[in-house]
Amino acid sequence: MKYIIALVGLLVVFGLTYIASSDKRKIRYRPLVVMVVLQAALAFLLLNTDIGELLVTGFAEAFGSLLKYAGEGINFVFGGIANEGAAPFFINVLLPIVFISALIGILQYIKVLPFIIKYIGIILSKVNGMGKLESYNAVASAILGQSEVFISVKKQIGLLPKHRLYTLCASAMSTVSMSIVGAYMQMLNPKYVVTALVLNLFGGFIIASIINPYKIEKEDDLLEVQEEEKQSFFEMLGEYIMDGFKVAITVAAMLIGFVALIAMVNGIFTWVFGISFQALLGYVFAPFAFVMGIPWSEAVQAGSIMATKLVSNEFVAMLDLTKQTGLSERTIGIVSVFLVSFANFSSIGIISGAVKGLHEKQGNVVARFGLKLLYGATLVSVLSATIAGLFL
Repeated sequence: MKYIIALVGLLVVFGLTYIASSDKRKIRYRPLVVMVVLQAALAFLLLNTDIGELLVTGFAEAFGSLLKYAGEGINFVFGGIANEGAAPFFINVLLPIVFISALIGILQYIKVLPFIIKYIGIILSKVNGMGKLESYNAVASAILGQSEVFISVKKQIGLLPKHRLYTLCASAMSTVSMSIVGAYMQMLNPKYVVTALVLNLFGGFIIASIINPYKIEKEDDLLEVQEEEKQSFFEMLGEYIMDGFKVAITVAAMLIGFVALIAMVNGIFTWVFGISFQALLGYVFAPFAFVMGIPWSEAVQAGSIMATKLVSNEFVAMLDLTKQTGLSERTIGIVSVFLVSFANFSSIGIISGAVKGLHEKQGNVVARFGLKLLYGATLVSVLSATIAGLFL
């Protein structure tokens, strides 16, 4: 039965994507089939094999070790603030972002990350039928983040036509930054986080290839990566540490605001209508949860968490998921995969602002297709969750 529901889910995703396509005649189906098969194979590998378990365990243990090292610095500054046995979210989950950001800076400085990103991107471009720039950008987004990635390709931003710019922004919204993966792993099972990271990388290309199909001529298939301004090692390190701290503070501020606002809106809706706002959204999103493979008896609960991610952000939704009781492991797995992306309304402003900071005109172009961007990125999350559900 789950395979039939998954098939229906895939048809719904591709149907909704096809409806929004800007040029249906230009859709190339062969790369799409290859990428969907690759997604299924990778989901099976990560969720149902010993090799996958070994890979996920290794990834999780590596991040676990990094978080312990991060804890040394955090305890030096904040030790004694927390009550014995307590685990303040800001200190234990968000502040390790500072250390991870510093590591990313070091790997950038010694040219390890640029090398990995560039050549994985070139390999991906052979599979997805898209350009080198688009493939590079997708890999870079998953490591550097949805705003920082545009700095590395700023030489080409002003020269890109609207359709190529959409693909770059769609990749940025469909993935997550490596600096906050450790934070996710403290709230979700690491195997679901790793699975989502891999599936979203291909899912972004699949959905963008339908919504926004085009073919790049050979002479236009160029990749010019901006070299970072020459800095001393400690200048660079200080900059990345401060960037990581800004991310942690920004996430904390957004959580304070969104959690408080949602609580207030829930209170008003409960008082006026006898049902909370999140519960109401749960009914709206329940059909999507069901076609993703979630049992109907749990679809409203799951739909509420999915909606929370869309209207606020993934951290708020993950916190909600950790508080839920009575959900099956399968439902938790599917919802977890759905939550690991930047697909929410606030990301429209973040991405358009990042592009606008580099090129005013192109930033305005991104703002105009912002809702279509969110629509596509949300379908990427639904696609990844549906495929993961096949193997849970």
